Amino acid sequence: MKSLIRRRPAGPEDTVPEDGQDWAVDSRPEDVGGWSSGAQANTSALLRWCAWALLILGPLLAVAALVAAPSGTGTPVAPAPPAPSTAGSQGSAGFAVLFVDAYLRAGEGDQEQLAAYYPDATVIRLEGEPGRRTGQQLTVVRLRQTSPGIWSVTVAARVRESGTSAAPTPKRTSAGRQQEAAPVPPAERLRYFQVPVATTVTGGTSGYVALSMPAEVAAPPRVTSPELLYGPQRPAAPTDPRTQAVTEFLTAYLTGRAGDIDRYLAPGTRITPISPAPYTGIAVDHLAVEGERGGEATTTVPADGTRLRLLVSLRATGSDTVRRPLAYALTLTARAGRWEIAELDGAPTPAPAPLATTASAAPTN
Repeated sequence: MKSLIRRRPAGPEDTVPEDGQDWAVDSRPEDVGGWSSGAQANTSALLRWCAWALLILGPLLAVAALVAAPSGTGTPVAPAPPAPSTAGSQGSAGFAVLFVDAYLRAGEGDQEQLAAYYPDATVIRLEGEPGRRTGQQLTVVRLRQTSPGIWSVTVAARVRESGTSAAPTPKRTSAGRQQEAAPVPPAERLRYFQVPVATTVTGGTSGYVALSMPAEVAAPPRVTSPELLYGPQRPAAPTDPRTQAVTEFLTAYLTGRAGDIDRYLAPGTRITPISPAPYTGIAVDHLAVEGERGGEATTTVPADGTRLRLLVSLRATGSDTVRRPLAYALTLTARAGRWEIAELDGAPTPAPAPLATTASAAPTN
């Protein structure tokens, strides 16, 4: 074991070496516990430096905090209100459709069926024969959130009533016999019902309940159709290159004839024809062309890269030989002296909004 070097005071029995050395080597083994005196000195020095650092940095940190704090005289900025949540809208819409369907079919004794949607329906008085009135083609036409977790759903239904309360009056024949009256055809009318639906999430699962029975309301207002980008509808001239392009493309698209559809498409355009083909033939009747105001005949194709949007009206012949009207919004592009289909638009393009002009007031002296 390495000997420990320890300084000790000189005793009377000790003699000082001639070279002036005043310490001796202690070769006796000795166990030392804890820190050595050197480590204790180093730790004390480190603690002193930390204390001085805290004393110096404390005021500096306080000053920095005061500088960074916002001024109390400024206008406080209010937090932005949270955006209304759309969670539960789709489920509420479906729930309301089911409730209206059950409501229209309900008659005397059907309270329990309605209670599955509106619990208080058990105490509501129902009259009439169940199923006498039915709803068809139910669909949601309006959906709005009135409060957190509360949705107002307006459902349109084509309501059919299968009979009347009064018995039909029998008719008399010329021989004086009574003839049974013809059955009354079911009356059918489009009606609208508003349903308040509450939704909540419990254990990760959404739940719905109606807050009242449906309320019949007026039809939603009909809006004015916006102005479109196209000019007026005019007959599609067979000599017009645009008529030729759209006829060939729509024939391939709707009937599977006129060859491969890709030959009518601009490079990079991908359109898949309808399969199986629903029609046996088409006839293009009218075109409404972007920027066109007159009915002048067109027989030429402009320079390559020219793009043009138009609205096509046509009649398509089905397998029953009946012609049905259809309309397509298309974008064409010119290339190599002919028109090609660049896009099958999802909807007709509205006209750009006119620029707002403000008249500047003349300066007054």
